[in-house]
Amino acid sequence: MNGLRAGVSIAIGYFPVAVTFGLLSKSSGLSLAETFSMSLIVYAGAAQYIALNLLSLGIGIAEIIMATFILNSRHFLMSASIQARAAKEPLWKKLIYAFGITDETFSVASMKSGKITAGFMFGLGGIAYVSWLLSTLLGYLFGASLPDVLKESMGIALYAMFIALLMPALSKSRKILTLALSGAGLNFLFTYFEFLTTGWSLIVSALLASIGVEWMYGNRKGRNAA
Repeated sequence: MNGLRAGVSIAIGYFPVAVTFGLLSKSSGLSLAETFSMSLIVYAGAAQYIALNLLSLGIGIAEIIMATFILNSRHFLMSASIQARAAKEPLWKKLIYAFGITDETFSVASMKSGKITAGFMFGLGGIAYVSWLLSTLLGYLFGASLPDVLKESMGIALYAMFIALLMPALSKSRKILTLALSGAGLNFLFTYFEFLTTGWSLIVSALLASIGVEWMYGNRKGRNAA
């Protein structure tokens, strides 16, 4: 029950984002089965939006897979962090609730005092997952009937979610701020001057920014230690 209560706010927050995804998927030409399967199997809001955008631009499958893999690679760190505080329980339980680890559920779980149990994670991730699936269906089936003003306002739901997730980190870490600005700048240059296609521009920008910022801060730390 504690997990369910903790996940209510996430479930509510997922509603506009998933409804918008369902609506945009339909307008992009995806079938109901394809749209629902993406939410059912992928279950990663940012990756789903990016994949949808790249599909609409005619980007190749390899580029889409690479872009979403890089974007979701942060889940390695989140899962490792949860595992470090997880109670001793069967591996199969951990494998199940690991699927439900998202930026939002990770944030809530990280603030929990004491050991993180499978029961808590099942409740937390379960209610968020169900909300995402049902909201995707609602968006696909009934999104077009919503008032235009509401549809337009829901269209910025993803950007609002990104800003809400990114701003706290930016305000606390100069390194993350540098990384975000570097990646955005490189992506703008690659896209504006048409050095790379949209898909590869995103991938290369993220990789170069990550490597460059890590190298810069690593050297600075080494000089300070010396």
